[in-house]
Amino acid sequence: MDVLLNANTAPEKLLVMVVAIAIFVAVMALLLFLVDRPKNIPNWLVFLGFFGPGALLIIFGLVRPAIITIYQSFFNRTGDEFIGFANFVTLFTDNDLRQVLLNTVIWVFLVPIVSAFLGLLYAVLVDRSPFEAGAKALIFLPMSISFVGAGVIWRFIYEYRADIGDNQQIGLANQVLVWLGFEPYQFLLNWPGNTIFLIIVMIWIQTGFAMTVLSAAIKAIPDDITEAARLDGVSGGQMFRYVTVPAIRPALVVVLTTIAIGTLKIFDIVRTMTGGNFGTSVVANEFYTQAFRQNNAGLGAALAVILFVLVVPIVLYNVRQMRLSEEVR
Repeated sequence: MDVLLNANTAPEKLLVMVVAIAIFVAVMALLLFLVDRPKNIPNWLVFLGFFGPGALLIIFGLVRPAIITIYQSFFNRTGDEFIGFANFVTLFTDNDLRQVLLNTVIWVFLVPIVSAFLGLLYAVLVDRSPFEAGAKALIFLPMSISFVGAGVIWRFIYEYRADIGDNQQIGLANQVLVWLGFEPYQFLLNWPGNTIFLIIVMIWIQTGFAMTVLSAAIKAIPDDITEAARLDGVSGGQMFRYVTVPAIRPALVVVLTTIAIGTLKIFDIVRTMTGGNFGTSVVANEFYTQAFRQNNAGLGAALAVILFVLVVPIVLYNVRQMRLSEEVR
């Protein structure tokens, strides 16, 4: 039992995985057996049999850690002294941590709006064009790359070398600047420019997602509506403003809220490209730094609570919009 609870080596972790899979298979087999065995089993028992295990896993894997994290946020860095809201006061009074919150706000404000705008613009431009499939595949391609992989790629693009003698630039962005006659620039050094250049990476990834969802929404607009608008003599711009955008509003809301949720949790890109240095840290990265690098469990828990508080309203709004769109259908 101790090996299962404190697995450290690779064989022990493999054993834990095998035991977990075996338990899952055994539980599902038992449930199916119990459901099929009796002939007059009550519906509530069938519901409880399928819903119960999932609910227990959610309580144990999500609700319980959330409660523990909220509890820890009211204690000091070692977790042995109750300090009330001191960690939260620190979050909003310390200059470095306020910059973390400001960076997060900039990320959440720019990434969803710019990604949705570029995705919508691209979807409209390539819609029903001869090269639509190839153009969409090209813009969707970054979605297949992990955030870490994208961070590594763009770190090479932003790579800087001082313009000394025959020192050649290996970063694409700085090489373009040199070709145009400008001095090389350290893209990831100075705030707020470095945060904007990190945000570009996220926009590069999320634009493909926005384009895919919005393109499907545009194609779902009934032809009779667009034909009626054309018979009324609307121009292309009026068609986009008064027909296309209102018709795809539910999809647009889903895109904005989904990207906003993903942006609030952004960690990989910042960690890979700057490590949170040079004033580029965001809430998720600072949570990792405080909890696992600075060993300040209380402040790390407070950052996690802030992240939770920011994400939950967007999730609830997203769910509400999806339900409203389903009711309209």
